[in-house]
Amino acid sequence: MANGNDGSGRAPVAIVRPTTTVTSGVGVTQKLVTAAVAFGDLMQGTFGPKGLDKMLYKTNGETAVTNDGAKIVAELLVKHPAAKAFVQLADAQEQACGDGVTGCLLFASELMREAGRLLERGLHPLVCIQGFQSALDVALTHLDGVSESLTEGDSRLDAVAQTAMTGTSADTGDDTLSSLLVQALRTVGSADGVDFEDVRMAKRTQGNLFDTRLVDGLVLDTALSLDRLPRRLENGTVLALTCPLDQEETVRETEIEVEDAEQWMAFVEARDALLKAKVDAVLATGATAIFSAESIEPSIVHALTDAGCFVLGGLERAGVEDIAQASGATMCDHLDDVDASMLGAFASLEVETGEGLDGRRERLCLRFGDDAGLVTIDVGGGDGAAVEETIRGLYDALRSTSLAMKTKSIVRGGGSFHMGASLVVKEAAEHQAGRERLAMEAFARALENIPSTLAQNAGVDRLDTLLALRAEHRRGSQHAGIDANGKVAEITETWLPAETLHHALESATETACGLLRVDQVISARGD
Repeated sequence: MANGNDGSGRAPVAIVRPTTTVTSGVGVTQKLVTAAVAFGDLMQGTFGPKGLDKMLYKTNGETAVTNDGAKIVAELLVKHPAAKAFVQLADAQEQACGDGVTGCLLFASELMREAGRLLERGLHPLVCIQGFQSALDVALTHLDGVSESLTEGDSRLDAVAQTAMTGTSADTGDDTLSSLLVQALRTVGSADGVDFEDVRMAKRTQGNLFDTRLVDGLVLDTALSLDRLPRRLENGTVLALTCPLDQEETVRETEIEVEDAEQWMAFVEARDALLKAKVDAVLATGATAIFSAESIEPSIVHALTDAGCFVLGGLERAGVEDIAQASGATMCDHLDDVDASMLGAFASLEVETGEGLDGRRERLCLRFGDDAGLVTIDVGGGDGAAVEETIRGLYDALRSTSLAMKTKSIVRGGGSFHMGASLVVKEAAEHQAGRERLAMEAFARALENIPSTLAQNAGVDRLDTLLALRAEHRRGSQHAGIDANGKVAEITETWLPAETLHHALESATETACGLLRVDQVISARGD
């Protein structure tokens, strides 16, 4: 008679498929830690101002060269469950802050490496988790203590933008692009705050990166319906329509017999009268530029053009909404409701003509002055992958700068905070009598991986540099960090939003703790 256990540790009844493998005990820790460390090692070389790029070769034959952590992680085909947790971590950091993905992943990977060593020595996973969470509280308290307030017009805001771009394709070696980003955000800022989505990016497809300009308005790629449309207008008014300027179609099909030419002419005259009424309604508002998300009857286009108006129909609704937001116009859904109070204003309207990959290229440049509701950064350069990577770097910097303007709290980079937090956590661990102390010390060592990686990527000895930085902090130099050349120096030009580090620490610790709670890995594939 079979008992409940045959002595081999296996249940007598199989509840999973024969191909399923179940990993338990120390093997689980090794499996998860190995994947986490491999993920960290993959990202390590891209970190910091001296980080190098990864070339990604996709299954469809396309290639991409980037050192953006979020881009690299998004392109990987990940199978391992622990690695998938890191993919989700990267996505969470990117969605919340737009920057700091690589540093977040490196810290989480190092936490898993340290936890693996502790668990192999017999420390219980829940004790390790408790120690990590206690250390996190200490580190976040330290972050609040070293964060500095950002004031209106603070020049350090340019440094925040420059820091986010350093090491990317958008790094020009000077403050040209960072100044453009800050100027763009200040233009669209209001009493309600600033929204990075009010800053758009466009590809100029000519010149080089130094030809990038800030347009206090919108740049639209479009094909003009008439060559004789005005090519430039100054200080005009905008009418934004979401209704068609066309002859209304009948709902039902009808047949009308026309017996003579006079009846036919009456139909034609009635149609012309309806179209003329639409033209008169538009002109009565005083608008000099008319944009519609629907079609516009050619005869109406001609009539409005003859009156000196710029007319453009068939735009995407989002494009018309942008024009309305930038100009201050009110969207008009029906022509019967239109009046002068719905108009917006523009400073200048200009049609730019250039050469594109497909021949002639026309772009509409709408400027709205200092009160523009939307602005556009027109990025110079070609139309290839290099410009796409530059725009990605600019976008990350834009989000980071916007976050700093919202929270008004920044902290020094270069691993300065991480080393300071590491020492504070070690000191707090001295007051712990239980085994949580071991986990807190491991957390502190994981924090030191950030300045250590910066030193390694700069080509200097990571151990010597780490020891020198630790000594500087011990002597009271809280502003010391790793500069762009890998030297220990006072950090004055490298600034990050405090919220970026706060979210990275919390998310990385949460991910590591979630993986440490796993006691079995059950794989239906058998691997």
